[in-house]
Amino acid sequence: MSGAVVVCRQLGCGDAVDALGEGHFGPGSGRIWMGVAFCSGSESSLKQCESLGWGEHSCNHGEDAGVICSEVRLVGGTDLCSGRVEVHHGSSWGTVCDADFDQQDAEVVCRELGCGAPKELRGAAAFGQGEGQVWAEEIQCRGNESQINFCPTAPSQNQPCSHGNDVGLVCSGREDVRLVNGSSPCAGRVEVYHRGEWGTVCDDRWDMSDAGVVCRQLGCGNAVDALGEGHFGPGSGRIWMGAVSCSGSESSLKQCGSPGWGKHSCNQSEDAGVICSG
Repeated sequence: MSGAVVVCRQLGCGDAVDALGEGHFGPGSGRIWMGVAFCSGSESSLKQCESLGWGEHSCNHGEDAGVICSEVRLVGGTDLCSGRVEVHHGSSWGTVCDADFDQQDAEVVCRELGCGAPKELRGAAAFGQGEGQVWAEEIQCRGNESQINFCPTAPSQNQPCSHGNDVGLVCSGREDVRLVNGSSPCAGRVEVYHRGEWGTVCDDRWDMSDAGVVCRQLGCGNAVDALGEGHFGPGSGRIWMGAVSCSGSESSLKQCGSPGWGKHSCNQSEDAGVICSG
């Protein structure tokens, strides 16, 4: 994800939603120029990231890397989960008229940015007036889409609309880990949020260092126990993480090492859980 963040920023494409491998978007052709790219995430260009050197790798095109960047961002708020709604069209960012944006649209934006649920819609440029174009389209999300670019649009009936009517949004906040089915908010099956979907964690290599990161991330004190074998019941949907390896100092479970999103050899009867001190 650190490399994906750099690519999305360099292209002006918002936040990184996913870092993909194994030729997810099809194999390229010609040279493979970079392999084993080490990005901190703060670089302004992928070329600034460390690598083995141009053309130095042990890959084939079946292992080409890809990214998914967000088509939406929140600007001018107090954090990444609040601000003026800006949508990417073509090669530029534009704002949205407050009359063309509703609760279903807000649900998709908050979900896409990993920001939980919408708390408040604000019109009349509550987060300041944007620049560039006010898009002459009404976004018509159903509310269950994972990304804003999957939502249909229609010509706006509220034109002309000025930047004085730029819509703003406040989401509940970045919620990418939760505990489910426990006796308290600080105990339960570990679930992580990725690509608009909650999924579980395989108990392979699950230990107290991993549990400690989860407890700290949730503000639940110290880890009391790291549990496996579906102790809190089996989850449903995807198993997002397996063979997690945390040092214990990470601020988020997503920062811990793992084979990659969705890579595991588990079933839901092996879901990991934790008990925190609270």
